This record gives sequence, C-alpha cells and structure tokens, in this order.
Amino acid sequence: MSATESHATAVWQDVERLRQQSPLVHNITNYVVMNSTANALLALGAAPVMAHAPEELEDIVAIASALVINIGTLSAPWIESMALAMAAAERRHLPIILDPVGAGASRLRTQTCLELIRRTPPTIIRGNASEIRALQVSSATTRGVDSRDRAEAALAAGRELSRACGATVSISGPLDLIVRGNAVIEVANGHPLMPRVTGLGCAASALTGAFAAVNPDPLLAAAHAMAVMGICGELAAAESRGPGSFHVAFLDALYGLDEATIQTRLRLQRRPDLP
Repeated sequence: MSATESHATAVWQDVERLRQQSPLVHNITNYVVMNSTANALLALGAAPVMAHAPEELEDIVAIASALVINIGTLSAPWIESMALAMAAAERRHLPIILDPVGAGASRLRTQTCLELIRRTPPTIIRGNASEIRALQVSSATTRGVDSRDRAEAALAAGRELSRACGATVSISGPLDLIVRGNAVIEVANGHPLMPRVTGLGCAASALTGAFAAVNPDPLLAAAHAMAVMGICGELAAAESRGPGSFHVAFLDALYGLDEATIQTRLRLQRRPDLP
C-alpha cells in the first residue's frame, strides 16, 4: 500500500467512526454561522449543539465529545462562557478546538484569544494564516475572516504557537498546513470558490472537533478534517454555479462522501519533521 493509499484509508476510517459514533460536538460559535455549522456536522454524521448560557455549560459539556470555541461575534458574556466551557472541557479531558476568527483585526479579538489560550490551552487551534500570525506576531493584521497570507507564511508562527501552548495548529489556505511541534502535514485539497462562502472556515473548525472526538491524535484529526473539507469543496464546485448553490452542494458532498472518492482525490502528505 502506498503512502497516499494509507493516508486515504486512515481518513475514511475516521469518517466511518464519526458516522457510527455520531459524537456530540458542543459549539460556542457566532450568530453568522450557527445554522450552516450545525448542518455541516449533521451532514457528515456528527451531532451539533449550540449552547452558550453559563447556567447550562456544565451539563452540556458533560454529555459532549468535543468543544469548539469560535470568537466570530464576541461579547463580554460570551467570552465568560467560552472560558467556563473550556475549563469544564479540560476537567473532562475533552478535545478543545479554538477558532480565532478575525484575530489581529481588533485588540479585543487578539487579547481574548491569548487569554483563553493562557487559561486553558486548547487541543487544536484552527485559523487562517493571518489569524495564526496575529496570535504570535504583534505586527500581523487581518481584515476579518479572510486571510491576506498563505498558510506557508504562517508556518513559523504556527510552530512557535504550538510549542508555546502545546496545541496542534491547523492553518488554512490554498495549501493547508497542520503543525504540532516539529511535525507538519500538508493538505492540498480545496477549491478557490470556498472562501466566497460565509461560514466554511467555521465549518472546518466544527468538523475538526468532530474528528478530534473520534481520533485521539490531534495532528491526524485536524489533517483529516481539512482533507474532508477540501475534497467536499472540490465536489461541490463541480456541481454548482456560484456561492449559493455551492453551499447546498457542499452539504450534499459531506453526506455522500465515500471511501472511493477519498482514495481518488486525497492530496495529503506528511513533510519530513522540521529541525
């Protein structure tokens, strides 16, 4: 079996486990993407819950298999809930995924992320190149959820962030890079139409939570989630006329994803460990 075939088999095994176990993924996410994020999780086979009231966080975390924190629409009460949920998830040894949406665009966003990481280091941090650089490089700026930088530009920052807090760092772009310490996996799947659709980055973080719930290796869980996102983006682009129809086709692609498609389309490789 070639390395590509082996990687594809591993991705498919995670998809099968996800569909069999239907892990409950607890999301504290933003108003813009709640519906599309929940639909993406459901389409692939996971179970979503969107709960941010502090009075119920302990109960929700107690039945969840993963926690996804997305800072897209921040407010003081939500920041408190994020911190409480992360602490509760850590006590229960659940994987925690942090999506630093728009980090670098405002002091509030950047400082909120840094404080959440300081208080409860996440298992996986997933963002675009500008967002990852903003958490490690004070001069980095971003306009929001888009990225001015390719993932490769954030590789050094991702490595430093991973070493500083112990998290796996998943950097999205035309080429996705998933970093943990000296290890780097690259995923070349995807389509240029994907950044034109609101919420796909947030869906990537939510699906990362689902994969982390069924795969105990955060590096592989994050890489497999990005591979599935990219493959389904390619399938959706082939069926759609633009961003509107793309979103529907993307959900259908998640729902219908099979092993043969992964074997045919997967473009994932592990780089030699960096010094």
